[in-house]
Amino acid sequence: MAIKQISVFLENRPGTLQAMTDVLAGASIDLRALSVAETKDFGIVRMIVNDIYDTATVLKDAGYICSMTPVVAVPIPDEVGGLSRVLRAINDAGVNVEYMYASLAGKTSGTAYMIFRVEQVEKAEAGLRAAGFRIADQETMEGM
Repeated sequence: MAIKQISVFLENRPGTLQAMTDVLAGASIDLRALSVAETKDFGIVRMIVNDIYDTATVLKDAGYICSMTPVVAVPIPDEVGGLSRVLRAINDAGVNVEYMYASLAGKTSGTAYMIFRVEQVEKAEAGLRAAGFRIADQETMEGM
């Protein structure tokens, strides 16, 4: 049930992130979650969007280098220790979290999702389900 994330490689210079978001806006692509990691020379934008395949096409047509990666999205309980319990379930499954970032679901739902990049998606999902957590699918994330 992993969802697809798009990663885009950008030069680390003024205006490149804004130019990319202009391309997305011009194609009516809506961002659902976003993370930017950078080094001195380049950055990696990781995002969940409303239409994964249109986004990949639009970006590639505009000359961007991008890739799709499976990630796990989990609604996080809005309570003390909520994230810790999710991480414990992943750890108990013997899976390492490579990186993670957050997203708020919709404009009024009040639900937060954590997006996890793990090497063993199925194993992480099984551990989360066994611990009673729900896992979001592509349709859920695109419909936010």
